[in-house]
Amino acid sequence: MKKFWAIFFWFWPLVALWLCAVAPANNWWFPSPPLSTLGHQIDGLFYLILIIVAVTFIGTQFALGYALWKGATKGSGDKAWFSHGSHKLEIIWTIVPAFILVFISLTQLDVLAEIRVISHFPKEARKAPAAEVMARQFEWRIRYARPGTELMNEPRPGDLYYVNEVHVPAVQPTMINLRTQDVQHAFFVPRLRVKQDAVPGLIIPVWFEIEQAGEYELLCAELCGWGHYKMKARIIAETPEQVQAYLSRLEQEQNEDGVADEQSSQ
Repeated sequence: MKKFWAIFFWFWPLVALWLCAVAPANNWWFPSPPLSTLGHQIDGLFYLILIIVAVTFIGTQFALGYALWKGATKGSGDKAWFSHGSHKLEIIWTIVPAFILVFISLTQLDVLAEIRVISHFPKEARKAPAAEVMARQFEWRIRYARPGTELMNEPRPGDLYYVNEVHVPAVQPTMINLRTQDVQHAFFVPRLRVKQDAVPGLIIPVWFEIEQAGEYELLCAELCGWGHYKMKARIIAETPEQVQAYLSRLEQEQNEDGVADEQSSQ
């Protein structure tokens, strides 16, 4: 029984390693592969931090198990070793974590700038937002500019609206303006590795470049009320020509007054 706790603390690191190994094949991991240009860099940072944390976790667990094992295997007549502390060890375990934190900070600066700093956004994306995504309990309201015009920060007559479906061009940098009408929400597209809080009173630009056409799930990742679980939408990435055709159809549907044209009725 004395050796049980040593084995116990050695067991869990092995379980953690096994789970990390089998997680991707069982869809317990991020959706793979990421399908945005920034997604690959974000995954790289995630795995870097995961490796550092895993090595630290396994090292401390095995050290703890070793200490317990040594204590369990000592004879009853052996004297215990007492220590009032070591300044050298304190300096080491202060400097090493500080070095690791500084290393992580410097490593992620370029990626963070690309995600958050507008001046680092691709020029093509900064030309004009593709859409405004307005979060509200419990849906995503999408506003587009009328074909041939630019999207402004405030709604204008002729703007086009839809709910829970965003059409954007694929394989080119795209920017949206993210807002919220009520409480704080979070714009989260797992396959693109895009996640940004929508904060009341702010217009937050978000850019991404989807690497292939398709449909991508958009979720709210901030607990926003009783209907949070059903606040879902779709991002549809398609060719620029298909996006323009969609906006033309949306404009026609929005302006339809239900009255048949005189010539067509004759």
